[in-house]
Formats: sequence, C-alpha cells, structure tokens
Amino acid sequence: MDPFKQIVSLLEARITDKAGRPASGMQCELGTITSAGLKLDNFKHEIKDFLIADWLVKIHLPDFFLVGTATSPVDGQGNPLPGAGTSALTKYSFNAREFEDVRLELKQGLKTGDRVLVAPVNGGQDFVILARVMPNA
Repeated sequence: MDPFKQIVSLLEARITDKAGRPASGMQCELGTITSAGLKLDNFKHEIKDFLIADWLVKIHLPDFFLVGTATSPVDGQGNPLPGAGTSALTKYSFNAREFEDVRLELKQGLKTGDRVLVAPVNGGQDFVILARVMPNA
C-alpha cells in the first residue's frame, strides 16, 4: 500500500475521532451530599470544592385560591398589634401572574444525604451540582 495513503487514512481517522468528542460532551453523574462535601457514585474520592448552579427563572402561576384567616391590625413584620382580631376562614383568590427574575437557591436546600445531579466541567477538574434528585415514589 502507498505510504502516503496510509498517512492520509490515519490522519482522517484521528480527525474524525477528535471532531466527535466535543459533540458527545461529558455526561452528568449522580452523587450524594456528605457532611464534608460531595461523593460521586463513580468516583472513589470525596470532593470538597464544588460549584452549585444558581438558577434565575421566570415563574408562571395560574389562577388559584388559598383558604386561611386574616389577622388585623399587624405591624410591618406581620406581628399582631394590641387589640388585633382574627377572621373566620376566608377564601383568597389570585389571578394568573408571571414573576421575572426569581432566584432558585439550590444551595440553601441541600442537606447531608441528598442525592444530586452533577455535571463535570473543565475536563473533569470541576463539578457543578445542577439539581437535587429523588426517587419517583
């Protein structure tokens, strides 16, 4: 076989392999929050330095109602003032509404033992917790 054709064939194979890698990306993994950090299911060492996604979203609320009581008068923090009274059960109706720029603080809700979805980034040098996951039960 012509040596130049062999070189071209080898180069084509390597280029095709390299070109396909970025498209496949790195897969997400499951892990568990520990008292000292993060333990991935497929990595034997505990990770102490990791990142947590900070989601900024738009929330769409449909028409809905709540049933509760009203206390009046109250101060600016909602504490009853002297002589305040409480109403009977009352229905409070709300129209559909959208709220922009609502921050979901995943970090505040994570506890030891929580299962999480983790994306390795920077060639597996850093890890980002994307979400808390739970069984479908």
